[in-house]
Amino acid sequence: MDSQGIGRRVAYWRERRRMTQVDFGALMGQSRRWVQDLEGGQRQRDPRLSVLESAARVLQIPLELLLADGPAARCVDGVELAAIRAALQRHDVITGTDDDESTDPLPIETLARRVVHGRTAFQAGHFASLGRLVPALLIDTNRAAARYTGDEQLAAFRLLSLTLGLTESAATKFGDVDLALVSAHRAVAAGERSEDPVVMASAARQMADAMTHHGQAEAAAAFAVAVAARLEPDLLARGPDGLSVLGMLYLKAAMAQARAADTEPEINSAAGVADLIDEADVHAAQVGDGNHMWTAFGPTNVAVHRVAAHVQLCEGAEAIDVAADIPNAARDALPRERRAHHLVDLARALTQAGRRPEAVEMILEAEAQAKEEVRCRPRTRALVEDLRLLGAGEAEGRLRALADRCGLPG
Repeated sequence: MDSQGIGRRVAYWRERRRMTQVDFGALMGQSRRWVQDLEGGQRQRDPRLSVLESAARVLQIPLELLLADGPAARCVDGVELAAIRAALQRHDVITGTDDDESTDPLPIETLARRVVHGRTAFQAGHFASLGRLVPALLIDTNRAAARYTGDEQLAAFRLLSLTLGLTESAATKFGDVDLALVSAHRAVAAGERSEDPVVMASAARQMADAMTHHGQAEAAAAFAVAVAARLEPDLLARGPDGLSVLGMLYLKAAMAQARAADTEPEINSAAGVADLIDEADVHAAQVGDGNHMWTAFGPTNVAVHRVAAHVQLCEGAEAIDVAADIPNAARDALPRERRAHHLVDLARALTQAGRRPEAVEMILEAEAQAKEEVRCRPRTRALVEDLRLLGAGEAEGRLRALADRCGLPG
């Protein structure tokens, strides 16, 4: 065993669990110096398996994560999702009250910086960091909304709604649709209390997304369209921010309609998908490509969603044709998460079209853009597994290596 590599992995997981060397040593029945030596690879050339088993138990991870020589897929794990869930289940967060009046709420400016940091990390594809950031941010923004008054309270509700929306996005990425739905419901409620139509619309698009992934696609589409109709006059008056969230509501409605057409064939919803995307395109033409309110909304993102809708409708050839018309420079200007997501959609389209070696190459390109989008997201891992079952021809070796990096069983 590589003692230095093991030591680095112990240090990584200790820090991720927010343990000091003293705390970890106490749980291991050892001193801080012992931990320093272990993490520095100096305890012994070949650490005893019993020691590593104890370390894995303390760190709440499988032993394999300490032993693996290859690059681990650093994803939000069960412990971190549990921490997010626990924050949402707190009495104060559920009721919107403050259980700790001895602690002053953080300044709005501080909370705003943290929200921006979280949203930026998500768009950069750094999803694992959200498992550590989100629980505290949920508690802190809730405390601010409960304690502040006047304009500061409205600002706090805005930040609380955006934090809950971020929670929905992270939960959806990692396949926890129940957590995503709870977060989105709370985001909508906080958004309404912010009295800010841009935030209301932003939360509503998260709600539509969560409902779609929760098997309520037809209702999600109706909800998104209803919110767009209610808020459109206010959003049109709010410049690029308003246009961007309005356009995203139509895109979320389109994706929900496409999902409904795929999963509920008795409902004739496929015909309306293109119309909803066209409506979004009208607003995209007014605002141009940008990233207002962390939407990446503009003509390029509309085209990316058009590709995704074709894929959802199992129209792989049409998706490939639309993707071919997206300028490389415009695609490359999208945030990393959006680029990688699009490349995975394109890989699905290529798989549908029977072009499996090219699909593997597309997933590898997505991995280069945002590792966690490929290695950690259940839907991408499922695509990799499907390609293994179907066979990938000359890309078989690269596919096997990719499956290993995704942590899929051999």
